[in-house]
Amino acid sequence: MMRYLWLLLLPLSTIVGAEDLGIKAFTVTQNANGENEYSVTLQILAIMTALSFLPAVVMMMTAFTRIIVVLAILRQAIGLQQSPSNQILVGLAMFLTFFIMAPVFAKMNEAGLQPYLNETMGSVEALNAAIVPLKAFMLANTREVDLQLFSEMAGVAAFNGNQDVPLQVLVPAFVTSELKTAFQIGFMLFIPFLVIDLVVASVLMAMGMMMLSPIIISLPFKLMLFVLIDGWAMIMGTLASSYGV
Repeated sequence: MMRYLWLLLLPLSTIVGAEDLGIKAFTVTQNANGENEYSVTLQILAIMTALSFLPAVVMMMTAFTRIIVVLAILRQAIGLQQSPSNQILVGLAMFLTFFIMAPVFAKMNEAGLQPYLNETMGSVEALNAAIVPLKAFMLANTREVDLQLFSEMAGVAAFNGNQDVPLQVLVPAFVTSELKTAFQIGFMLFIPFLVIDLVVASVLMAMGMMMLSPIIISLPFKLMLFVLIDGWAMIMGTLASSYGV
């Protein structure tokens, strides 16, 4: 057991060695414009911590929520329980999200990331500049009723402009609007498949075949209808066009 003790002492020796060399892990300096600039080590620590929130950011602050909910409702409307699988739906929703969010990501890269990499902008200033296109996207797809609801709950009466809306108010309002829109699209998807189920159930009852499950008969018809109308392309196009893409 003692021979593995050096594994525990290795980080400590690294820190001690860094102190002997005069390398400071946590330093904060003030720029000419009055903003605080943090050391590279501290910035890396902040980035690694922020990566744990990356899945929540992708799901809650992009088009992912609307897409995955619509695809899940579509699978339920057709009557398929495990096909397409959850992995396929999540992967499809992820890549469609990247397709829809590509212009926003390009603006964020141009406004914040590239100036920071070129050392023409500080880390805090670059982060504030990069968040502006994302906030504009969320505001364009957020209902005023939902935004007003969460602003009242937060105790904020009014904003000087759209860019002054804080993220703690904008994000829940955006997610609520996305869920409402996704359920509206899902309701429209359910109608034609529901009609097929009703017709098949009525025919089976008229023929006296009440012991036969209507789902077994209606499923091939629903699959055939979905294929004939090129349903996947229609769904993908509808979701993309709902964001103006």
